[in-house]
Amino acid sequence: MIKVAFAYWQNRIAPVFDTARDIHIIEVESGKIIGESMGSLTETMPSARALRLAELGINTLVCGAISGDMHKLIEAYGIQVISFVAGDTQDVIHAWIAGDIHCGLFCMPGCRQGRRHRHGGMHGPGGYGPVMNKNTPLAGRGVRGTQGRGNKN
Repeated sequence: MIKVAFAYWQNRIAPVFDTARDIHIIEVESGKIIGESMGSLTETMPSARALRLAELGINTLVCGAISGDMHKLIEAYGIQVISFVAGDTQDVIHAWIAGDIHCGLFCMPGCRQGRRHRHGGMHGPGGYGPVMNKNTPLAGRGVRGTQGRGNKN
C-alpha cells in the first residue's frame, strides 16, 4: 500500500506547499484507491511539517512550488516529492494513479512541459518533480532589465 498526500487549496493543488494547510491523502493498492482522508498541516516550522508527513506514513507528496529546504527535509524522511504540479485536485489524483502526472498537463505555469528541474543535484525516486535551481532557464533573468549585462568584476 502507498500513501500519497496532495497539498490542496480550494479544490486545487496548493500553489505553495510551504504555506499549504490542507492535504488530501489517498491510500493506493494495486492501482486502486482503498482509502481517502483529509488532513491538516498546522505546523509552521519546515522540520515539523516534514515530520508530520512522516508520522502520517506518507510515501509521496504531490504539491505546487516548494522551497529547497522543505524539499530536502521531506526527502530526508524517505518521502518522494513531486512538485510544481497544478490543477484540480481530483484530476491530479486520477492522473497520479494512471501514471500520467508527468505528461506536462499538470505543470505549474512557467514550468516547461517535459523539462524537470531539481534542487542542487538532488535526485529522488524516478527523477520526477520539477524544482527550480540555479541552472534552470529561469535563473539569471536579472532585475529590471539587467539580463545579458554580465558581471562587472
